[in-house]
Amino acid sequence: MIQEKLKDLRKQKGISQEKMAKILGTDTSNYSRKERGEVKIFDDEWEKLAKTLEVPLEDIKGDETKFSFQYENSTLHDQSGSNIHYYNVPDFFLEIQKKYIEKLEKENTKLLDEIAALKSQK
Repeated sequence: MIQEKLKDLRKQKGISQEKMAKILGTDTSNYSRKERGEVKIFDDEWEKLAKTLEVPLEDIKGDETKFSFQYENSTLHDQSGSNIHYYNVPDFFLEIQKKYIEKLEKENTKLLDEIAALKSQK
C-alpha cells in the first residue's frame, strides 16, 4: 500500500508527521489521516512529499491508480453529508474491466442490429 511506503520512508528519514504536515500546509491530524489513507493525497502534495523524502515520486506511488466513489452515510459523514473513500486499484484490474466494457459494447451493438433487422421485417 502506498501509504505504508510513505510512512516507512518518512520514518527512515527521521521526519515527524508534524514536519510533513507543515510542508503540505496542513495540520498534523490531517497529515496523519493522509498517511493512513483516510484522506486523499493530491498530486502536488505527492510531489512535495517525494522532494522532502529525497526519492523519485514513483518510489512512493508506484504503478497504483487511484479512484474514488461517494455514498451517503447516515452515521459517518463530513460537512457535505457524504463520505469519500479512495482505494488503490491495480492496473491489471482496470485493464480487465476495460476489456469487459468493450465486450459489452460489442454485444450491445449486435443486439441493436438484430432489433433493427426485426423491425425491417415487419
